[in-house]
Amino acid sequence: MRVTLCRAVLAGAIGLNLLLLYCAWRAPPPPCRSPPRGVPGVTVLLRDFEDFENDLAGTARSFASLPIPVLVAAETAPYPPVPLPAGVRMLLLRPTADQPPPLAHPEVHIRTRHVALVPDGTRAVPGLLERMRNALEEGDGDTRLVAAPVGSVPLRCLELQLEPRAWTARYSPGTPGVCQAVEGTAVLLLRTRDLFALPFPLARPVPTALFVQAAFRGWRLRVMPAAFPAARRPPISPHGRWKAHKLSETRWRQLMEDLGIKREVLADGQERWYGCGKETARCFGTVHARTPQYLLAGRWTPPCCLRALRETARHVAGVLEATGVRYWLEGGSLLGAARLGDIIPWDYDVDFGIYREDVSKCQWLAMAVAGEPVEDNEGFLWEKAAEGDFYRVHYSRSNRLHVDLWPFYPREGVMTKDTWLGHPQDVEFPESFLRPRVPMPFAGFTAMAPNNVRAFLELKFGPGAIENPEYPNPAVKRLGQD
Repeated sequence: MRVTLCRAVLAGAIGLNLLLLYCAWRAPPPPCRSPPRGVPGVTVLLRDFEDFENDLAGTARSFASLPIPVLVAAETAPYPPVPLPAGVRMLLLRPTADQPPPLAHPEVHIRTRHVALVPDGTRAVPGLLERMRNALEEGDGDTRLVAAPVGSVPLRCLELQLEPRAWTARYSPGTPGVCQAVEGTAVLLLRTRDLFALPFPLARPVPTALFVQAAFRGWRLRVMPAAFPAARRPPISPHGRWKAHKLSETRWRQLMEDLGIKREVLADGQERWYGCGKETARCFGTVHARTPQYLLAGRWTPPCCLRALRETARHVAGVLEATGVRYWLEGGSLLGAARLGDIIPWDYDVDFGIYREDVSKCQWLAMAVAGEPVEDNEGFLWEKAAEGDFYRVHYSRSNRLHVDLWPFYPREGVMTKDTWLGHPQDVEFPESFLRPRVPMPFAGFTAMAPNNVRAFLELKFGPGAIENPEYPNPAVKRLGQD
């Protein structure tokens, strides 16, 4: 058969394609073309800003001009829309059903070894981020953050002491230069791997979230003297200020809940409280086996709960004394008074004993006898307990932190009662312990107590009860196992 030129060209083309396919099949896979993780440099991350009034576009434009990578992080896209400069990317943090979790692979979004969290309204200074990075790398191993002020007001160095068992963060003046937190507006720089190793890497407000999580890990912070300029911005409208304040308050409370903090002691001695109040439920649920859930988590009674218990105990003692009801500190509450003059730090209620014959003297107890809860003039709720013949006074109708009132009566010189819940310390005792009753400091006021506290407690709890503290049910959790 005669081979024409057209057939020869077609056969050559087919052969070439087959050869290319064979080479592609035998060749090793091509290397990944994406940039390697941890490349040198700094990525600017803009996180702390409001949708309604911000300088996001100006801040992003200033840092993008250096040029360095700039990323904006927000739960959802800002509205009204913000005209971001070319090359500035938006990281949306709120998960959606059709997309992978946004922080599952942070290296996809931030590939540089360092990241700078920049507050809204900051202006770039050439070379300052690099100097912050160098200061971080030249520091000791405990220095994991570097801060530089924004604007003309210098940063104030603070020490931050965390007391996890007491749900407390305590600030105090720090040594200039190296500290654990700062007061003032600041750019914060750290290694990208450190940021995304934190459980709440982009929680707001960003500085407080980073400082507390860093303090849990023993990280230190270095302060740079050089400052970033702050943008000149028109005053925020009154409505904008109101919105910003409400949002800030909501975010702060959510952050404290996430971080397990219910009390902040500020450097000037003022306190901020988070957790339960009169209008909310208490901070923990039903107690099983005399062991509240927080003990199993290695914590003690939340400070807001202790404060509410003190307030309730003081109120109940005042009502009982005013109406002539004879009462005394019982059980673990008397133990706390003997050890500390206060409630035991891990206790979850307060116990008073009362003379049963005096119940009718107090109108609130007399009304509770009928079985209906009654709220007194100050919002405390009195009721007969469902578990037996005793009474409870709750902090409020919503918050069920309470004082238990146990009605005892004398029988042949021995104080007894009709309801026993099986607690080891729940035993009869001679009435002579109450003749007379004696005053004793407790929870910020003076309460009445048995006249021989040590003998009374050792009858209830055994020898050495005052000197040897223990959790309510050592079979479930012992003190010292935290």
